[in-house]
Amino acid sequence: MNRLYDFFRRHPMWVDGFWAVLLLLLSAMWLLASLDTDSQGLPRGPKEQIASIPIALALSTVVALRRRVPEKMLLLAIATGVAQLVTNVEPNPGNFSFLVIIFTVASRHTRWASRVALVGAVVAPTLTVVRWPSPGGSISNDIFPTVFLTITFVLAWVMGDSLRTRRAYYAQLEERARRLEKEREAHAQIAAAAERARIARELHDVVAHNVSVMVVQADGAAYVMDTAPEQSRQALETISGTGRQALAEMRRLLGVLRTGEGGAAGAREGGDAYVPQPGVEQLAELVEQVRGTGLHVDFGIEGTPRPLPSSVELTAYRIVQEALTNSRKHGGPDVGANVRLRYGGEQLALLVEDDGRGALHELYQSGGKDGLGHGLIGMRERVGMVGGILEAGPRTGGGFRINAVLPLKAAD
Repeated sequence: MNRLYDFFRRHPMWVDGFWAVLLLLLSAMWLLASLDTDSQGLPRGPKEQIASIPIALALSTVVALRRRVPEKMLLLAIATGVAQLVTNVEPNPGNFSFLVIIFTVASRHTRWASRVALVGAVVAPTLTVVRWPSPGGSISNDIFPTVFLTITFVLAWVMGDSLRTRRAYYAQLEERARRLEKEREAHAQIAAAAERARIARELHDVVAHNVSVMVVQADGAAYVMDTAPEQSRQALETISGTGRQALAEMRRLLGVLRTGEGGAAGAREGGDAYVPQPGVEQLAELVEQVRGTGLHVDFGIEGTPRPLPSSVELTAYRIVQEALTNSRKHGGPDVGANVRLRYGGEQLALLVEDDGRGALHELYQSGGKDGLGHGLIGMRERVGMVGGILEAGPRTGGGFRINAVLPLKAAD
């Protein structure tokens, strides 16, 4: 039964063709039964007999093609009804096609055709009764058929218009569902891009800082290897510790990209793959690590330390890390840096400056000479994510200054 229903839905023209043929057969039977006399027993003229055949064919055509060209079939039905009135061809089974075309046109979105069909539904029954009154000529006998036919035709139009409304509602729901699906895909892509950017910033900070420390220590160890073996050993230990720290942070970041068993496997393999994200409490360790590379850093905290949002802590740590890395890379020989962390009532202020040559502002903005670094771009993105303000530029008298203000309430 379901297969038969699906077949009818896939081939609606076949269904209409079947009903058109059935309607034509019923009209032919009616014509044969009333070939010589009409419903009142009066002899039928040759004009009426000849006109009955094309009228029956036209009404069957209206049913057969109502889905493909409903507006044209409506005009054909109107023309056929006028011809039926003019040639005095009495109502017959073929006139059922008027109900069908009124319903079909009302269910479509062509409003002028629907209005014409409604006018026809109201006027046609009255014209029919006036053209072919009931036997005896009593007006009271014609009122009931007129009212009944009018209600029937108007109900056909109402049912068609209701079907049009439901179709429009379902189409609107489908369009809304498609739009929501596209919006979900767009949001997912935006979220994925934001996550990739976050991981890229984290990797940049980890690699840029730790690798630069390792390079400086390796150069120092190679320089004093023959004259000061103990210093060389300490430098190698620093390189080893820095490398392990960088590896742990990279494992943590790459672990974000894993899901399910892959993430669990990564945790089992790396033990410390999911270490906590660094915060302001680790700034002292960061400063000591940088001092070990030969960069003199003056570190101070103002105000009363207190727990901070994790996003603010990570942002503060990465800003200091990036700023000290750039001071070491671009500050020149014998450069000194100053780091100040100030706790306020509703904000956390950061000041990182050096007294060296200082990298050019354009270097930070463009991402470095090779165009591959992040510089101030990454800093601004981090500060912007927590709703803060970043000011950076050359100092008066030389060097570079980075000043960041991170609001605590916005981060919460």
